[in-house]
Amino acid sequence: MARTMKTDARKKDTREKIELGGLIVKAGLRYEKRALLLGLLIDASRRIKGDDAERSRLTAIGAEAFGNDGE
Repeated sequence: MARTMKTDARKKDTREKIELGGLIVKAGLRYEKRALLLGLLIDASRRIKGDDAERSRLTAIGAEAFGNDGE
């Protein structure tokens, strides 16, 4: 039973990482250096903390990108 739970947790973690990598590709950042990508994410994390307007602005950009999947 414990082995099954560990396997399921690992599969879920792997799936999440694959999905997150897909976001990097979708954003057009596939060939950027990892340090740049991490810097972008850290900067964005700092900017959205306590700033609902910035969070909303970035959410709208992301939602629009997802909406354009069929194009």
